[in-house]
This record gives sequence, C-alpha cells and structure tokens, in this order.
Amino acid sequence: MIHDWSRAQEQQARESLLAGAQRLHASGLNSGTAGNLSLRLPGGLLITPSSLPYDQMGPEDLVAIDHDGRLLAGTRAPSSEWRLHADLLSRRPDIQAVVHCHSAHATALACHGRGIPAFHYMVVQAGGPSIRCAGYATFGSQALSDLAVEALEGRLACLLAHHGQVAIGSSLEQALALAGEVENLARIYGLALALGEPPLLSDAEMDQVAAQMEQRQYGALSAGAGQAASLSSGAAPGSQSQGRPGLAGRPGLSRWATPG
Repeated sequence: MIHDWSRAQEQQARESLLAGAQRLHASGLNSGTAGNLSLRLPGGLLITPSSLPYDQMGPEDLVAIDHDGRLLAGTRAPSSEWRLHADLLSRRPDIQAVVHCHSAHATALACHGRGIPAFHYMVVQAGGPSIRCAGYATFGSQALSDLAVEALEGRLACLLAHHGQVAIGSSLEQALALAGEVENLARIYGLALALGEPPLLSDAEMDQVAAQMEQRQYGALSAGAGQAASLSSGAAPGSQSQGRPGLAGRPGLSRWATPG
C-alpha cells in the first residue's frame, strides 16, 4: 500500500490511471504497448507498466515508484520511460500528470526534428508560442529525460525527435486532452507544409490569444480546470491544485525568453 494513502484511495488512483491509459489507446494516439502515463503520488508516482498491452492491463498492474525508480507498490516493472515521468513530476510542481505517446503526425514531424511553430493560434494551448522538438536520445535514458525537461521549460507539451510527444497537465484529463490537441496541430501543420512554409502569427497576437483563452477557459487546457487536486489527478489526499499550468498566471508569451 502507498504510504499515507488508504487502500480505497490507492485503488481509486489506479482505476483513474487505467481508464486514462485505455482512453489514450482507444483514441488512436497509441498502438501496441507504446506510450506511457503517470500520476503524481505522495513521495513518487503511479505509472503504467512495461510491455503490457492496454487491453490486458488491470488496476493491479500499475506500478508505484519513488522519484529514483524504487518500487513503492506493485509487482510489475515500471515503464522504460519512468525517468522522464519522475523527473518532470519532481521538477514541475505545477503538474499532476504526464502522458507520452507515439501519435502518428506528431511523430512524423519529430522524425524530421521539427517542432510546431505559431502557424495556428491553437498552438498556444501548449503553453507558449511554439511546441518545441527535443533532441534525440535513446528511449528510457537519462539523456532523453533531460532533453524533454529542457524542451518543456515554460511549456505543457513537446515533441521528442525520432520518437513521439509528451503532454503534461494539472490533471490527467488536461494532459490527455492536450496530447490529442498536439496530434491535431501536427496533422494540420503537415498539411500546411505541403503548400509551402506557412506564415506565422506574431508574438503579440499569440499574447492576445493566450489572454482570450485564459478568460474563456477555452480548449484543451480547460479540461479539469478549477478543480481541487484529487485522487483522479494523482495528488496527495487533502492537497489543493497548484492551478492550471501554462497560460494561467504566466507573463505574456512575447516575454517568454525561451528558444523556439
């Protein structure tokens, strides 16, 4: 049993993460055993196991580990990408969940080392005027985790070169919704590129879009927004949400002095 949680609380977290994993698979953003999801837990995280098809996965198959990968609860090996999840959750107190998948259009761009620039106003949902593409490193490595953490600085999503995408959020709902939005943007960007390099929106316009979205709680980032952190978001019992990451409470996008 996970420290400081009752069996009922742990079971609820397991069922929530399993439901999210099955939704991700059913959405077509993943295939086979690719991809992985995690939720923040007291002292660590709950993560999907390694090499187990989602349609064969039960709540008991999910693995609780600390931020150094030590087993807290469960019998299976954690996902090979546990370092990426653990590092993001430990370094980003504003998030509660991490979703990693190999969605087709995002991965196609990532295979060319291309991020997604401000060609469309919805790019701002990923927390900035662009969605960066992290450099390549072998899957499951500390090097890959470090590159992803860097690419996600001031952002809620990134691509991973020759690999896939990562989306994070203050709830599992937010992270899942954003992963779907990133894939849709990647698809549209690929279509736009077939006609040539598309013109980009200015930082000033992206600032305005961010303000409008924040005011209206619009799009992927509105999923689960405004709710206290709960077992479904993987937060410790009794804790409150850190608030919506990304657009909420951040300076204007033009002032985010970050590359890409």
